[in-house]
Amino acid sequence: MAVVWGLKGGRMRTFNVVVERDPDTGLYVGHVPGWPGAHSQGATLDELRQNLHEVAEMLLEDGEPKLEAEFVGVQFIQVAEGWVRFPS
Repeated sequence: MAVVWGLKGGRMRTFNVVVERDPDTGLYVGHVPGWPGAHSQGATLDELRQNLHEVAEMLLEDGEPKLEAEFVGVQFIQVAEGWVRFPS
């Protein structure tokens, strides 16, 4: 079964979503960085996506989101294991 999303006289919006998997429950947890209340969870990535879509629609009914932070991106770092720092 396909789910088709339509516009209700508005413009299409796109938001970045951070997704993590909870190690205790196995659920996927997602949030829109900087947007209070824009978070949800789901047993599958599709369920999470649908839940976040519904949350975003609901929050947008209150008007333009007031983002508290701007998502910039993801960076990777490398850290050697087993290194010990000795005081000088």
